[in-house]
Amino acid sequence: MFPQNAWYVAAAVAEIDGRPLGRTICGERMVFYRNERGEATALEDFCPHRGAPLSLGRVCDGRLVCGYHGLVMGCDGQAVSIPAHSVERFPAIGRWPCVERHGFIWVWPGDPAQADVQAIPAFEWSGNPGWAYGGGLYHMACDYRLLIDNLMDLTHETYVHAGSIGQPEIDETPCKTRREGDTVITERHMVGIQAPPFWQMAMRENGMDPAQRVDRWQICRYSPPSHVMIDVGVAIAGQGGWQAADACKTAATVVDFITPETRTSTWYFWGMARQFKPDDAELTARIREGQGRIFAEDREMLERQQSNLAHWPQRRLMNLPIDAGGVHARRVIDRWLAAQTAIGPHDAPASD
Repeated sequence: MFPQNAWYVAAAVAEIDGRPLGRTICGERMVFYRNERGEATALEDFCPHRGAPLSLGRVCDGRLVCGYHGLVMGCDGQAVSIPAHSVERFPAIGRWPCVERHGFIWVWPGDPAQADVQAIPAFEWSGNPGWAYGGGLYHMACDYRLLIDNLMDLTHETYVHAGSIGQPEIDETPCKTRREGDTVITERHMVGIQAPPFWQMAMRENGMDPAQRVDRWQICRYSPPSHVMIDVGVAIAGQGGWQAADACKTAATVVDFITPETRTSTWYFWGMARQFKPDDAELTARIREGQGRIFAEDREMLERQQSNLAHWPQRRLMNLPIDAGGVHARRVIDRWLAAQTAIGPHDAPASD
């Protein structure tokens, strides 16, 4: 159902705040916390004493303490101590590779021997003072692949987001889709149009006249297992579109880390990285608030879509040219799953 041998965003760094965090990733119940060295750690959310969730406990001096009977766990998954009793025969619990990158905690739910931190992608906006980033998290009651479909076909903006980023020209302008290895790219370039409300606001904030005609672009890039980065923006018409000089364009990247929880639920880490006025914290907050409202509209549609698909599982869905990005992304996922099956599924996370 989901590729296990891959890096997924499990949490924002701010969520690991001194208390344990319980979260299910790709069907695996995990608990996240910082160990004695301040490193992000991921263990099974299971106390080997009586099976209580370790996420209901606390972190004391970098060690995880069960909230049921005080069992102390080491970051290697081994029980360390319990008041007035021996833990000598306690079995180890599982642990997963876990690292901190780009302001997020990443976890590898598959075979630990295959985990390579170099496989975590690099992003131009991460740690770059010329960019500002703001985002959030939605828990969505839908298959993660529906969210990928949604983000790789932006024609829905005309209807779902009519009051912010949608406009008829999206429907009227064909998109082109191609593959570069396992990366799927769908792009649309609209020429000589009026900017929609969100981009008029962004132009105004960037010192541009929002009444000017613009060239608008949407370049969606899917990469496995489930990340979608979307280059978006507007430039003064006739100045080169997305390749225009910075002085006559307003550009950003929509960041989408899509992490499966179960077959029908997903952790959606969304955000926007922008190249204009990066030091304006108030603008970052306003864009985050507006973007959050936009994605809330997607959430309602996708959750109801999931409900319909569950109610009519026998119904065949139709594909159109606008669906090419999502179709190719699903093919990549299927290849990854087939390769995973050929190697053999992992039986359990690492334990000592």
